[in-house]
Amino acid sequence: MNTGDPFAGKARALLFIALAQVLALSVWFAGAAALPGLIAAGDLSPARQAALTSAVQIGFVAGALASAIYGLPDRIDPRRVFACGAVIAALANIAALALEPGSAAMIATRFAAGAALALAYPVGMKLAASWARGDTGFLVGLLVGALTLGSALPFAFNLAETGPGWQMPFLVSALAALAASGLILLAAGGPGLRPAPPFRPGAALLAFRDPALRLANLGYLGHMWELYAMWAWIAPFAHAYWSARNGSPLAADLTAFAVVAAGAIACLAAGLLADRLGRTAVTMAAMAVSGSCALAAGLVFGLPPWLMLTVLLIWGMAIIADSAQFSAAIAELAPPERTGTLLTLQTALGFALTAIMVQLLPFWIGWAGWQWAFAPLAIGPFLGVWAMGRLRARPEAARLAGGRR
Repeated sequence: MNTGDPFAGKARALLFIALAQVLALSVWFAGAAALPGLIAAGDLSPARQAALTSAVQIGFVAGALASAIYGLPDRIDPRRVFACGAVIAALANIAALALEPGSAAMIATRFAAGAALALAYPVGMKLAASWARGDTGFLVGLLVGALTLGSALPFAFNLAETGPGWQMPFLVSALAALAASGLILLAAGGPGLRPAPPFRPGAALLAFRDPALRLANLGYLGHMWELYAMWAWIAPFAHAYWSARNGSPLAADLTAFAVVAAGAIACLAAGLLADRLGRTAVTMAAMAVSGSCALAAGLVFGLPPWLMLTVLLIWGMAIIADSAQFSAAIAELAPPERTGTLLTLQTALGFALTAIMVQLLPFWIGWAGWQWAFAPLAIGPFLGVWAMGRLRARPEAARLAGGRR
């Protein structure tokens, strides 16, 4: 029965969007989850080890910019764009199975997977946001939570691998992405679904000229400096930790999965809090905690498992809790006709930075060891706290979260 309420199908639509996001985004960290097995299968240099993840980031940036420039989700049903991206990402993972472990060709498939996921993740975010009714922070947090859980899944897929193999994360995440391509077609867009403003390269300069937007972007870059580097290297850290204690690879994979997956719950909680307490308050608190954990994480390498797990689980929650709020802040601070361009630019800058950090971190680890492995990552969130504190003091911050800054 039609009640006339345009939001009547909201819960069902969000369920399918979130499920599709979780399954499609599992492709992202297939390479990182398979890394211990890939290292066992061949002699991979630190640069190639990092490239298995950073290539996804670079591909995502390229795909996101191309999608924005050509306005694909506005010209084609966004659900079909998402489905197409999920299928291409799945095919890229399947192709990787036939290639030499860690080869340039395998790295190229990771680039293709990242470019394809640019057709899925932002489009899913757009579909979810179209259902917003005073709960934008929560809805964006829901989708970032789905991203987080999807990123954790490849580490769980490892648990089904028998022996020192590497194929399972690639295979199962490809099947998950194919399932996502079907699920997204069951999700309807909300009453707020409308064409995005066209991408205008010249409008991107506003991101640097406008003080409030500049500070919001600095906060986001501080957050991204840390996030994907930690997600990419937490599994090798866990394997090294448990190996030093004669523990099993199973314990290491469970540790990596739990640390990344814990952030999914934190995204939902932070979204609710940001709508009630304010964007800058939540982002500053989350980054202060995550930066402190980045300093402490390596120091627990020689300590008992219960202490190591406590620190890493707190870090896993804090490091992603604030992520959605930077996008929400740009949407609230930007002129409506430039929102699409500025959000695309923010995403592109952030993921380009993650590619650099993911690539550099193994060289630092090789020099400093696991005890100080993650210390450089603390620079980003501490810079982010400063930037969001400056933004909070500006008059434009009154536009954030309905005046709750």
